[in-house]
Amino acid sequence: MEQNSEYRAQLLQEYKQTVVPLLKYIPWFEKNAGQSGSTLYQGADARENIMSFPVYDSTLMSFVKEAAKSPLMDRNYSYVYTRNRIRSHEDERRIIQEAELKDWDILRGILSKYVLGGRTKAILWSEAAKENIFFLVLKQMQKIIEFWDKPLDIR
Repeated sequence: MEQNSEYRAQLLQEYKQTVVPLLKYIPWFEKNAGQSGSTLYQGADARENIMSFPVYDSTLMSFVKEAAKSPLMDRNYSYVYTRNRIRSHEDERRIIQEAELKDWDILRGILSKYVLGGRTKAILWSEAAKENIFFLVLKQMQKIIEFWDKPLDIR
């Protein structure tokens, strides 16, 4: 039994090291809940035949870059979605809310879909911000760590 608690303590330490640097973005996601985090730029003279492109909030881009470099990224995130039958934002929110320590890889998969998937389909970054997916995943990860360890001092 002691071996089990040592293993859990080691896991929590690893999880804490990977998540804590990203938790500083929680206030921004909370403040901008329901907003896309991007605007469309159409140029100085907005004519009909000019292509517009998204311009992302600098905080959102910082989060995406930092998260992409973290060990939280799972390149096989699509398997998390098929294995857990996740098909909609409602499914994601429900699974995130119910996640426990044993479901850490599911949270990683959901986060990875939006961070890594956004590299080829940039609308995913805005979608995750607007649907509060980034916020909910980070908050649940923090909640899991604090449940099994001690409250985190994030500033």
